[in-house]
Amino acid sequence: MEEHLIEDGKYRYIEKGEGTPMIILHGLMGGLSNFQGVSEYFPPKGYQVLIPELPIYDMPLLKTTVKNFATFLEGFIEHKGLKDVILLGNSLGGHIGLLHTKMFPEMVKALVITGSSGLYESAMGDGYPKRGDYEFIKKKAEDVFYDPKVATKAIVDEVFATVNDRMKLVKTLAIAKSAIRHNMSKDLPHMNTPTCIIWGENDTVTPPNVAKEFHDLLPDSDLYWIEKCGHAPMMEHPNDFNHILEAWLKKRNF
Repeated sequence: MEEHLIEDGKYRYIEKGEGTPMIILHGLMGGLSNFQGVSEYFPPKGYQVLIPELPIYDMPLLKTTVKNFATFLEGFIEHKGLKDVILLGNSLGGHIGLLHTKMFPEMVKALVITGSSGLYESAMGDGYPKRGDYEFIKKKAEDVFYDPKVATKAIVDEVFATVNDRMKLVKTLAIAKSAIRHNMSKDLPHMNTPTCIIWGENDTVTPPNVAKEFHDLLPDSDLYWIEKCGHAPMMEHPNDFNHILEAWLKKRNF
């Protein structure tokens, strides 16, 4: 998907289709291609799909926080002249979407979260300092999915390169700490934005009880499960994910 990357000032993003804007927010170790299924499915159905590259490793260390990523997202939305956006985020991307929605509720028509942080963090850093051990990193990457084969060599290589880059590792741990600090359990009951929660039944990073807690705390949310699925449903079961999301968007007239 790299060849479709648009460079526009300080923003780099993929853009497909016209219509209702749907902004996709990738996770900490997640590339833009993780959402290929979504970005191909929704543009023919009347959605403008945008996937900005989040500045996860580009900000100064002290500014490497979930809040600054949410502010960056608002800048991108304003730069593109969008309004009434649908935010869709996985893992850290879900957390950024939630915090952005809290900070700028008038900009967001609907929120979709999958494997999102914000309530519970399975220690992002508990194993990563074992940097040089490729097999260890491979196992960690495979554990993200129900089917370990989804963790291709390209995915493992990318994670391995990230954790062996000292500055990226330091920023990864800073983001993990920021995510824990930005626990949103007190904010969620005051957030009335319609929210679709799609979760893997076998997610070990943000376990199923996290999805239930999001559902309990958010005033206007619907919760959907995908079987035999880990932390990244849109990668592991793209067809199921797209059908659930499309049905929800139709039900809500979005």
